[in-house]
This record gives sequence, C-alpha cells and structure tokens, in this order.
Amino acid sequence: MPGLLLGDEFPNFEADTTIGRIKLHDFLGSSWGILFSHPKDFTPVCTTELACACRVSDEFQKRGVKMIALSIDSVEDHRNWSKDVMAFNDATETTLPFPIIADDKRELSLSILYPATTGRNFDELLRVIDSLQLTARKKVATPVNWKPGEEVMVIPSLSEAEAAVLFPNGVTAKEVPSGKNYLRYTQP
Repeated sequence: MPGLLLGDEFPNFEADTTIGRIKLHDFLGSSWGILFSHPKDFTPVCTTELACACRVSDEFQKRGVKMIALSIDSVEDHRNWSKDVMAFNDATETTLPFPIIADDKRELSLSILYPATTGRNFDELLRVIDSLQLTARKKVATPVNWKPGEEVMVIPSLSEAEAAVLFPNGVTAKEVPSGKNYLRYTQP
C-alpha cells in the first residue's frame, strides 16, 4: 500500500480475522472505520491500547465508527492475546468487541510511524473523529484543543456573505495585526 495518504480510500483487501474472513469495505459498509495497527501480539503497550479500545468501543459506536485491529500474528494468537487484553480490563468476557486482522504473512502491514513505546491517546482519537465528522458535514475547521460543543472556525474560502447564510447565529472575527479577517468563529 505504498503512497497511501490520509484521506485516501483504503484498499478493499481480504483477510482472515478473529471473526472469520472479511473484505474490508463489506465489513465497514457505510460506516466510518478506524484501523488500529499493532506490531505484534503479547506486547505490553499494545495490550493496554486494545484494552482501552474495548473500554471505549461504545463511544466509537455512538459516532458510527467501526473498529478493527491488525497485528502480524495468526488468528489463533490473536484469540489467545484477546484473553490477556480482556483480563487487563478485569473483564470476564474473553472476546473483543471488534475483530483483529491476522497478518502473519505480512501482506498488509504498514510501517509503524510512532514510537512503539508510546501508547496512543484514545480521548484524542475520539476528539479527532468528532472534528473530522463535523468538518465533513459543515464548512468549518476546529481550532487547537477544540472539544465538541465549542466554537469552530469558518473556513477561509467562504465569503462573508456565504458565511452569513450558512451560519445565521452569527460569525465573530478575531482582530489581528495583519488586518486580515481570517480568524472567524461560529457555533457549530
């Protein structure tokens, strides 16, 4: 999958998973999707990440986002690892609320782009999904540290007239030394 960039349509690959063989696009249907890629089963940081993903899976579901993980081991290893993941959560259930793709032949694995010693922040992942879904529907952007319900920024390509029509509750602008009127805010 060389050359795959953020925003590109992900290839519709087929793979064996903990829920059986899937085609990615069929699995996702019309939902948004998030793929958690892990370098190996039974690794400490990845175990805590999948455990957290299990705990917040209902938050992804509320947003219409289907979750799926990938690791370079076999389905059997994934099922055994899942027991450890759920035990980390002190859960009696041993099945994860999402499948794990087996990539023991390394046909799908992408390069790891963040330090394997640093766990992901799931609150931030959910915040980013909220931003992506909002900005896909409306002509806005979300500023630094934005949280759902807070003011958003009107995209610079909208004229004042277009902004007035799209945002009838009003648009405010932050004055800056350049005199350019590009820091415009509105309620979502």
